[in-house]
Amino acid sequence: MNEFNHKTVFVLDHTPYFGISCEAPIDCEFIKSKIPIPPISKSLWTCAVEASVEYCRIAWDLFPTGKLIRFVVSDTAAHIVNTWNISTQSLTHVMNAMSMVGVPPRQTQANDYSVIHGLRAAIEALAEPTDFQKEQISTNDQVVFNLGRVICITSARDDASMKSLEDIFRTVLVQQNTISASHKEYLNIDQCHLVIINLFPSNMESMVNNRSLIDISPILKSEIHSNKANKISNKLTHLILPHFDLASTTVTGIPMKEEQNASSSANYDVEIFHGSKAHSVFLGTELVLPHSVKDGADYETVTLKWCTPRSCGSSEMQPCLAQCRVTPVDVTSRPSSCLINFLLNGRSVLLEMPKKSGGKLTSHLLSAHGGEIFIHSLNTARSCLEDPPSISEGGGGRVTDYRINDFGQLMQLHRIVPLKPVPERTADENLLKMRSKLSKSSRYWPLILGSTILYNARQFVEAILVLTQKLDLTEDEVLQCQKSIYQLAALEARQESLALPNMGHRLKGAKREEQYRLLWAELELVVSYSGISAGHKAVLKCIRDCRSRNPLDAQDKDEAAEAHRASVIRATTDSPMSPPHSMSSVVNDSAVTSLLASSSRSSTKKTSNSGTKSLFDILTSTERAQSQKRIDFSGRLCTPPGQVAKLYPNFGVKDETAAQGRQPDVK
Repeated sequence: MNEFNHKTVFVLDHTPYFGISCEAPIDCEFIKSKIPIPPISKSLWTCAVEASVEYCRIAWDLFPTGKLIRFVVSDTAAHIVNTWNISTQSLTHVMNAMSMVGVPPRQTQANDYSVIHGLRAAIEALAEPTDFQKEQISTNDQVVFNLGRVICITSARDDASMKSLEDIFRTVLVQQNTISASHKEYLNIDQCHLVIINLFPSNMESMVNNRSLIDISPILKSEIHSNKANKISNKLTHLILPHFDLASTTVTGIPMKEEQNASSSANYDVEIFHGSKAHSVFLGTELVLPHSVKDGADYETVTLKWCTPRSCGSSEMQPCLAQCRVTPVDVTSRPSSCLINFLLNGRSVLLEMPKKSGGKLTSHLLSAHGGEIFIHSLNTARSCLEDPPSISEGGGGRVTDYRINDFGQLMQLHRIVPLKPVPERTADENLLKMRSKLSKSSRYWPLILGSTILYNARQFVEAILVLTQKLDLTEDEVLQCQKSIYQLAALEARQESLALPNMGHRLKGAKREEQYRLLWAELELVVSYSGISAGHKAVLKCIRDCRSRNPLDAQDKDEAAEAHRASVIRATTDSPMSPPHSMSSVVNDSAVTSLLASSSRSSTKKTSNSGTKSLFDILTSTERAQSQKRIDFSGRLCTPPGQVAKLYPNFGVKDETAAQGRQPDVK
């Protein structure tokens, strides 16, 4: 609702009813006397004036310019207290005018006492342009949106009376806009926010119910608050926060000396108001400010602890995210006065908050500049004024495996240069294309090597990563990608481990099966994001086919089927005493391989707990013994049984043959 805060009009009910007591005695410390002193209470009028003036003090303290507030007093007629002129926008002018208005008149026979006179004057005041609006009209020569807020402090019997008051206000608002359309000295009221506060003595019950903000018409919003007279100050203090986009901070643990004993000190708390940006600037960060509902109020405050005061020298300057003026909520209290004087004397105070992980964190700074006190939201992260961190240090302090080379390639692939404007070319056409390409390329792009397997195994999938970046793939490029996919599937079928040099903590110790599973998943994700052409779809289909079919399982099934077929043939053609066929060795090898691949996990546990050897153990040990034997000496294989094999059977035969066929020597 802070868009309405340029123009605010207070309408104070000055009818005889507001001259009665609020029935809330003031606690006064008098010298003990035998004469009884009757209780002293403020009138409804005094409560309304004090609360509205305090509302103005907070607004004008935090916003020296730009926030204009007017007062209208209503009894038998509307009395204008001040105007939009800057010279009348001060507490001194308002209080002097209120003293001239005086207390509400006593009950008379006149029947024309009404708050409606003031509401009419308030609407007319909103239609009057301020100096700022006049400047906008004269310099920009454009339509100025005229928004405003009316805060009416009155008293009504019941909800029906409030409804009648709203209806009258809406009718007068429409009439004023009709008049403004034909008079240049007035502005049309585009939006109006009506706040009605129903006031009654503290010893009574009101028949008026509270109602939140609702839309009465397209140009009127209204809300109703029913309060005891002695609590109106708290209500307006609460309402000013959303009206001017403010926030509350309570500084705790402020050491102050006692008035009675200057040698001792006690800790006090001081609540201050300031712009909400001092808190909202931390939204979206890891810093969470400690919010809590203030005692006796309906709004939240952030509690920050007082730190050791420091001077405001250049050596103590810290980078900050936001800076807002501050004002104390209870300006007359001694703790507030001591804090304000302390800061105005050139001292600065750091404010800290507890951290979730333990310890404390300095989040804000209170300091005075040019006679005004500000709260600074300190930068809790690395300052932009410091030297940039080295890449070896990393954003997290220990992150060193950034994909620096890959990021350099990404920048080169998406480098843009300015082009001369051509009439037939759509404006920013190439820029939009590059933006789309960059969005597609960076949709999945791990920042560090420790969080990816795919980019650590580039030697296996380099062709896929490079070729799929194109808009379209040729048949040869599709075949090249499929070849890389089949080679990767063959590696997995041979159960070869991946050589991954840069493994992060998340992937350390991962099993071979888990590494391949993550590699296939990443590869499928990257290709699915690369393009939608027919070539990309063919490569993606090949990846999904290889991923869905486990090569080891397929091989086991084929060999098991072959072993079963051979056993059936043997059972139907052989007798128990028949010699082994040549097929049997092949079948036995296949069967053993199949059993090893498919049943090793389930059978190993069983055989380890059993004292006897099973058929599987016998076949396994026989196969292992045969595989470990060296090929027999060929001479022994060719020698008949019972004879001794010669080591060199052809030794001497070659020399005799050569001697018989050689010619005699010539003498």
